[in-house]
Amino acid sequence: MSWTAPPAPAGAADGAGTGRVIIDALPRPRDQSRLTRRNALSGPLEGVLVVDLSRVLAGPHATMMLADLGARVIKVEAETGDETRQWGPPFVGEDQVSTYYLSCNRNKESIALDLKSAEGRQVLTRLVRHADVLVENFRTGVLDRLGFPVEHLHELNPGLVVLSITGFGHDGPEGGRPGYDAIMQGEAGIMSVTGPPGQPSKLGLSICDVLAGMNGAYGVVAALYERTRTGRGRVVRTSLLASTVGAHTYQGTRWTVAHDVPVSIGNDHPSIAPYGTFRCADGEIQIGVANQNLWRRFAPLVGIDPDDERYATIPDRSARRAGLTADIEKALATAPRQTWLERLAEAGVPAGSIRSIDEVYQWEQTRSQGLVIEVDHPRLGTIELPGPPLRFDGAEPREHSAPPLLGQHTDAILAWLDEADRAAGADRTASP
Repeated sequence: MSWTAPPAPAGAADGAGTGRVIIDALPRPRDQSRLTRRNALSGPLEGVLVVDLSRVLAGPHATMMLADLGARVIKVEAETGDETRQWGPPFVGEDQVSTYYLSCNRNKESIALDLKSAEGRQVLTRLVRHADVLVENFRTGVLDRLGFPVEHLHELNPGLVVLSITGFGHDGPEGGRPGYDAIMQGEAGIMSVTGPPGQPSKLGLSICDVLAGMNGAYGVVAALYERTRTGRGRVVRTSLLASTVGAHTYQGTRWTVAHDVPVSIGNDHPSIAPYGTFRCADGEIQIGVANQNLWRRFAPLVGIDPDDERYATIPDRSARRAGLTADIEKALATAPRQTWLERLAEAGVPAGSIRSIDEVYQWEQTRSQGLVIEVDHPRLGTIELPGPPLRFDGAEPREHSAPPLLGQHTDAILAWLDEADRAAGADRTASP
C-alpha cells in the first residue's frame, strides 16, 4: 500500500475519538513529519503497512526486520509504552532512554492507544483496514478478549497477514504458558548443551527471542508472496519453543536418530576436533579444523604429523580430544596470539580472535558491512545502532530512523488515517 504522511498537526492528541491517545510528555521531536516519511524509503517491502502490537523482543525484532526491508511499521503501544522502555541499566541521556528498547525498534513509528477503551479499539480497527500485516505476541486469547479474534480481523481485511508469536505455541497441553527467553533457553534444551561440562549455562544473547523474530519475519514475507496468488491473508504462527527447537540442527538429530543425548562440552564441538578455543602465549584464539584438507594444513604448524594414527581422522581426533588439545596448546604456547593468527591465515586455516562487544563495533570489517548505522534520535542526538544484516546488490544504503518516542507519531498517524479513510471511501463510491 502506498502512502504519504501529512505534516503533523500541532498540539497533543488526548481527546474524544482518539482512544485516549497520548503523546510523550517531553518536548516534541525535531521535524516529526520528516521522521515519519523516512520509513517510506525504498526497499523490497516498500508499500507494505505493518501494524505492530508486539512488545519486548521477539515481535519487535520481527517488525524491525520488516521495517529494514522498507515496510512502514506502526508500533501500537499501551499508554505505559513497551515495557523495554523501562529495562535497564544501562540508560542513556537526561531522559534515561533504555538501550534495550533502542536495540529492536529502529525504522518504526509509535502511536499510543488504550485498547481497552472503545476509542482505542476504533483506531486499531481503522489501522487494520489499511494494513497488510498485523503482528502480535500476546498470550493466547488476549487478542480475542480485546475484540480482535482472527475471524474478525479477516472480516475487516481479508488480505491481512497476521503473525502471532507465543512462548510455547498457541495450542497443545502447555500452549498458554508465558515464555521469556531465559525460561525457553532452559525448557528448549539450549542450556543443557551450553557452558562448561556439567554446568548448564544461558547464552549471553536472547537467542530464542531473536530466532522467533527471524522466523516470524520470513513467515510474513512468504505469506505476502502467497497473497499475490490467492488475494487472501494467512495467519502465520511461530513460538520461542518452535524457533529454538528448529535451531537444534545436529544436536537434535544426535538424539532423534542416534539416541545419543548431547551434553555441554564448553567451547569444543561435539563432532569435530580440533574446533574451539585454544590458549596461546598471551591469551586465547578460536580455531576451526573442520575437514581433512584443513587438518593436513594445520597439523604441521603445531608440530603434529597429520598421519599420526592417533589423530588421522575426525573420529580419531574427537575420541582423543583432551590429548590433542594438550599437544596443540604446547605448540601455541611458544608464540603470542597475533603471530598464530597470521600463521594460520597464511596456511588457510580458519581462526579468529575472541573479541569483546566494544571491539566488534570498532572493528573496520563490522563497519564495512553496514552493521553500524547512525540515526538522529530526538532526545539523544546522533547515536550509533547495530545495523541490519542484509544488503541488496545495486541498492543504495538507506537512511534509518531512530526508535520512536512513546506516541511520537500519533498526530501524523491519525491525520494519515483520516486521509486514507477518505480516499478509501472515494474509491468505493467510484467503483461500478
